[in-house]
Amino acid sequence: PLYCSPLPPRLLHLRLQVPTCWIRPLEVGQSHVLGENEKVTVTLLDSNHCPGSVMFLFEGSFGTILHTGDFRYSRSMQDEPVLRGRHIDRLYLDNTNCHPQRALPSRQHATRQAIHLIRTHPQHLVVIGLYSLGKETLLVDLAKEFSTWVVVSPWRLEQMRLLELPDVFTTEEGTGWIRAVDVTDICWDMLERWNMLQPTIAILPTGRPMKVTHPNIHLIPYSDHSSFSELCEFVEWLKPCSVIPIVKGDLCQAYFQKYLSPAPQTLPEPKIPKPEPKIPKLVRESAQQQSKRKGWEPCLKRAVQCSVPRGVVFESPEKSTEKSEELLGVQVVQQNYYESAFSLNKDGTCHMDKGKGKEEMSREQSGIAKPAASQAPLPQEHFPTGLAGEYLLVPVSALKQFSAQNFDKLVEDFLRRGETS
Repeated sequence: PLYCSPLPPRLLHLRLQVPTCWIRPLEVGQSHVLGENEKVTVTLLDSNHCPGSVMFLFEGSFGTILHTGDFRYSRSMQDEPVLRGRHIDRLYLDNTNCHPQRALPSRQHATRQAIHLIRTHPQHLVVIGLYSLGKETLLVDLAKEFSTWVVVSPWRLEQMRLLELPDVFTTEEGTGWIRAVDVTDICWDMLERWNMLQPTIAILPTGRPMKVTHPNIHLIPYSDHSSFSELCEFVEWLKPCSVIPIVKGDLCQAYFQKYLSPAPQTLPEPKIPKPEPKIPKLVRESAQQQSKRKGWEPCLKRAVQCSVPRGVVFESPEKSTEKSEELLGVQVVQQNYYESAFSLNKDGTCHMDKGKGKEEMSREQSGIAKPAASQAPLPQEHFPTGLAGEYLLVPVSALKQFSAQNFDKLVEDFLRRGETS
């Protein structure tokens, strides 16, 4: 399951076609207890990044862990009751701009830079390059500042409405002189084409160092990630015992050593429960015998190992028994075969399938089954003979419909019918 704030499920379902049964929205600012064997308390906190983004605070036998994900530090985070005075054992930190030379202005200051640039080009169409998500606040601020519509593509307009942003976006060309496009569209060829139709400037709002390929392309240091000074202020205020960067290849722990708290006694690593699939004993033993005979044992072991989820195991919408049936498809076919040959009536009596001839039944009882058109013949040892074997292969769902007394009566009726025949 995917745990997130209440806003992302709309995008997960629309953009990635994630079934809603796998999405678990959790309220921001509230503590939630999750897990079965290993209980974990998780609290979602606004990460001041793109719409719906959050930080995760985990508490359990492993200690207290704060994972920022992508975030932009704001001093208002110090007002979070769940963080004030909280001891943090491990801080997983967004270290995108974790370098003394990555000085960035606030987003408010970067917005003012964009406004000043647009004012100095009053006759120009303004094109802003964006990724699929993020920087929506900048577009809203510019639309309000210049009282104009922001022209976007149909799919981006649909997304803006899902995010419940102000109604400043449209798909009608010519209704507004600010336009949002994909960042990959900001290149030399496109600028030349746009300027042949109308004088145009392009804005790339990013904190990343980029090479400008056209004189009409302007970089605005608008970033949704924390600057280096903001990271230092955040770690100094939080005083965790350790800092773990989440961006690979950029080790920055040395910058925060002076802000860390002494580590307490060694905490255990989070336990990862690995429950075995709930497979009936008879089915499990028979599957093991089949795999040994056919040389499938290594493959079956690998399949089971790959099906075990990694990390903390939460409730799944699918039952483990469904997975076991997929792994043991041969055994399921065998169960269906005996279900057709040996059935139970609602009145508590049992009978053999009358549609089968004596010759066919004798072949089935001796272990020689007539294969279906789409089913390969199974060896004789797959079919245990006798009443006990047949009863054990009756689906559990059918047996649960009867009491123990009815079960005994079924056995007696079956034996009595065998004596008379």
